[in-house]
Amino acid sequence: MTVARSHLSRRSLLTAGGAAAVALGAAAAGPSAAAATPADNPVDTPAEALRRLRAGNRRFTSGHGRHPHQGLADLHRLAAGQHPFAVTVGCADSRVAPEVLFDQGLGDLFDNRVAGNIVDDLLLGSIEFAVEEFGSLLIVVLGHERCGAITATIDAIHSGGTAPGHIGTIVDALRPIVEPVLGQPGDPVENGVRANIVAQVAALSARSTIISEKVHQGALSVVGARYDLDDGRVSLVA
Repeated sequence: MTVARSHLSRRSLLTAGGAAAVALGAAAAGPSAAAATPADNPVDTPAEALRRLRAGNRRFTSGHGRHPHQGLADLHRLAAGQHPFAVTVGCADSRVAPEVLFDQGLGDLFDNRVAGNIVDDLLLGSIEFAVEEFGSLLIVVLGHERCGAITATIDAIHSGGTAPGHIGTIVDALRPIVEPVLGQPGDPVENGVRANIVAQVAALSARSTIISEKVHQGALSVVGARYDLDDGRVSLVA
């Protein structure tokens, strides 16, 4: 991947689409995005990024969360720029807040959340932005137990009906992923959740040259994970 083709500067993004840049969390003009570093020791490899998230989840589930760098002083420090070490692709469910369940703080995670954690073109652009601009080392596709989007999709398949309004767009995106696993043993929603996690992980590298090249270089890892609503634990999904 050549620099001329792949590099996306913060200034060019602000100039080309100011409103979009703000939505992506770009800071005001000034120091580069990498100028601000997290309060903890820097994360230098994808493996370290994953270890930090797993350690944070263990703190969360044991009731020993540190709630790191979440104060106003931390926000001031990050005003010059952000350096998130990981990108999350999670569900919009109110119970699935990555900074909480991974016990991370401001500037640590570049969150992308939508019902059903579906990677469409808009979400993919947001993820690529973080990988290119901030050098994030890890992408976590985070599904969760008893996902409402998966349940709605299964209900629509069984009833032969359609979901109201734009909810149908979510169902249509999930249908080809969920329908093939409905006949498998076990809970259909759980099977759908896991199938969707695997499908979205595969889609990231298959649809993005930026991501696939970073993975090939060892500069980025993409993993799937499932969040248990009953005990708060996050486990990897192969």
